Parts: sequence; C-alpha cells; structure tokens
Amino acid sequence: MNIKKATISDLERIVPLFDAYRVFYKQKSDFELARRFLKERFANNESVIFIALEDEEPIGFTQLYETFSSVSLQPSYILNDLYVSPNHRKKGVGEALLNKAKYHCEEMGYKGLALETAADNPAQKLYERLSWENDPNYIHYFWKNSKA
Repeated sequence: MNIKKATISDLERIVPLFDAYRVFYKQKSDFELARRFLKERFANNESVIFIALEDEEPIGFTQLYETFSSVSLQPSYILNDLYVSPNHRKKGVGEALLNKAKYHCEEMGYKGLALETAADNPAQKLYERLSWENDPNYIHYFWKNSKA
C-alpha cells in the first residue's frame, strides 16, 4: 500500500471513492457533482487530500481542511473526510491514512487535527488507539441554513 498526497492529476481516481463516501452518508450518487466539488478544492488550494493505493488502485482517502485558532494563534486541520473501500477495511488502510494526516500536520508545524464523528461510529476505537482524544469540555453545535 502506498499513501500519497493527491494532485489534480489524481482527480479521476478520487471521484469514485468520494462518491462512495457520500453515498455511505445517505447522499445520492453523483459523479459529476463529486468531480466538480473536488476540482474546485484543488483549483482553489482549499484542501489536502491523501489517497491510499494498492497496486495503483485507489482504496481509500482522507481530506483535510485548514482552519485557525484565534486563541492559540495557530493553524490546524479539520480531518473532514476519511473513507476506505469496503473490501479493504480491517487491513490498516484507515490507520495509515490517519497517520499520514498526523505526519503532514507535524511537517507543517500546525497545532493539530480535529475531527467529529457519529456517536455510534466504530472507528472511535481506532482514533483513540492512535492518540486522538475525545474532548468532553466542548459541545458541538451546528446552525443549518434553511435557504441552502
């Protein structure tokens, strides 16, 4: 398995994984919409995507978005997306992608990585094993724009 930072030339390899990720979260499959979304992220340098390859076949990815802390005055990343193809799960792909994201964060000198997940997501055990900490001091809120 090889994990590499994706570029625009990897777009067509990422689209099927990204679409499957969205379908996993109950969204309608739409390769063109997925392609357009990812192409805009690359064009605007708005995210960092790592792709896992096995014999050049894409088997998983993670996508990071940059954010900043006004309190600590430091940049950090939000690990927004993590997906591994079903037939490649339980083989260390998710762990390798998470470790690559952590290493990239260290290389950049960023404060850290944040992620949120569903309360029933079994991947929590993996996160905790890799030194991610659940922060009981904060509650997550979200305002939904009814016009979007």
